[in-house]
Amino acid sequence: MKKYIFDVDGTLTASRSKIDPEFAEWFEHFATHDACYLVTGSDRKKTLEQIGSTIYNLCEKVYNCSGNDVWRQDKNLHSGIFALPLDVEFDLRDYILKSKFPCKTGMHFDQRPGLVNFSILGRNNTLEERAMYKEWDYHQSERVHIASTMQERYPHILFEVAGDTGIDITLPGCDKSQITRDFDLENDRIEFFGDKMEPGGNDYKLSWALASAGHGVHQVKTWEETWNLLKQLA
Repeated sequence: MKKYIFDVDGTLTASRSKIDPEFAEWFEHFATHDACYLVTGSDRKKTLEQIGSTIYNLCEKVYNCSGNDVWRQDKNLHSGIFALPLDVEFDLRDYILKSKFPCKTGMHFDQRPGLVNFSILGRNNTLEERAMYKEWDYHQSERVHIASTMQERYPHILFEVAGDTGIDITLPGCDKSQITRDFDLENDRIEFFGDKMEPGGNDYKLSWALASAGHGVHQVKTWEETWNLLKQLA
């Protein structure tokens, strides 16, 4: 049996949005017959809001917070701890002040089990403000610049571009690729779907580890693309 691993934001749903009802119905049937796993930078609460409890509980495991908070249905299997060092926080707050993006909504640091998500825009945003920042960042590459600069400055910490507005910050080895410990890379047949597989993206290291072991890796831009690919593979 194949094992299917999915990112959530930008892969099964539009970023920070609920899954399309028609796709959800199809995916529920798919997950009933195939081994599915989720790996997302979001926490459990947000993931449940996006995909619902039925799909969440049909999955073999859900790796929230990039695999730092692991769940099987309602049972927490592992939960990591990470606190942002003060010097790192001060540097990031300086980026907030210097950013030329005109809208800043507050709650720029989101503490999650095992990681911190940083956002210039802030978490108290509307969907319109998220869309504005996504378009602006696409042209300005602000998050890529911040993540790469901070990575050079603090090599003992990991900075990865995540979702449409954020940067995930955690310890090396605590990125999404850590979930490969739960799989037999020699004998399992794995198909992974994600949207941030470019270097510096939070799907990159997992996609590289799986591709290097000969597994299927599919970079998508929308949930519709994921659905179309699944229909071909299923």
